[in-house]
Amino acid sequence: MKHMSKYFFSILLLFAVFLVQSQEITTDTVKKEIRQEESKSKTTTKAVVEKTTDSVPVKKDRYGLRVGVDLYKLTRGLYDKDYKGVEFVGDFRLTKKYYLAAEIGIEDKTTDDDRLNSTATGTYLKGGFDYNMYNNWLDMENLITVGLRGGFSTFSQELNSYKIYNPDQYWGEIPPITEGEKYTGLTAAWAEVAVGMKAKVFNNIFVGFGVQLKLLLANKDPDGFENLYIPGFNRTYDGSFGVGFNYTVSYFIPLYKKQVIIPETEKKSPKK
Repeated sequence: MKHMSKYFFSILLLFAVFLVQSQEITTDTVKKEIRQEESKSKTTTKAVVEKTTDSVPVKKDRYGLRVGVDLYKLTRGLYDKDYKGVEFVGDFRLTKKYYLAAEIGIEDKTTDDDRLNSTATGTYLKGGFDYNMYNNWLDMENLITVGLRGGFSTFSQELNSYKIYNPDQYWGEIPPITEGEKYTGLTAAWAEVAVGMKAKVFNNIFVGFGVQLKLLLANKDPDGFENLYIPGFNRTYDGSFGVGFNYTVSYFIPLYKKQVIIPETEKKSPKK
């Protein structure tokens, strides 16, 4: 009987030790699993935050050279037998709003006035800047511009024919006199205000329309008559003012990009 009680007591002691060890193992396992879950949660949260941060794109504006041609001058010779000409246009983006701009061309225009018929032939160059007044959305690159230009032209005038004014109409009007004399080495300079727009229609392809108001600053006339038409300036209209317009198609050559800096506005909560 005594041996049986010792044996029973030993079994109870072993069972108690087993229960304590099982509880410690279970507690350690649970703590370990909790730590792993917390670590996974932190990693997942960090990944989500990094993914959210990386998903916000940095906006960049493209900078480069745009070159094109004036379709109006290029096609005018198809329906106007007295005109031949072509004009090439270009601009380079300096800042977010300002562009360097230039035009170069050649014209051959015959003008038939009441008293004389003459042909002006020459080249011209205009240079200045444009300011873009249009605020684009997202990745749009359209322009509505106002700008200034300085123009210079070198040309020749050929006097084809002229009429002598006859106040006495009794014998009728004197027929035109054919001359054919050519005057070379003529020059003219002017300033102009240019207003225009350009719209992106395809990738890097732009179409545009512009109007220019011109003021003649210097003008070398041939001997005996005035310049009726100056290449690049257009018709003089018996004065110092002129007008012009163009219809262009151009191609943009991207050279580099600049990040758009958006100013941060500090939001202060109102004091209670």
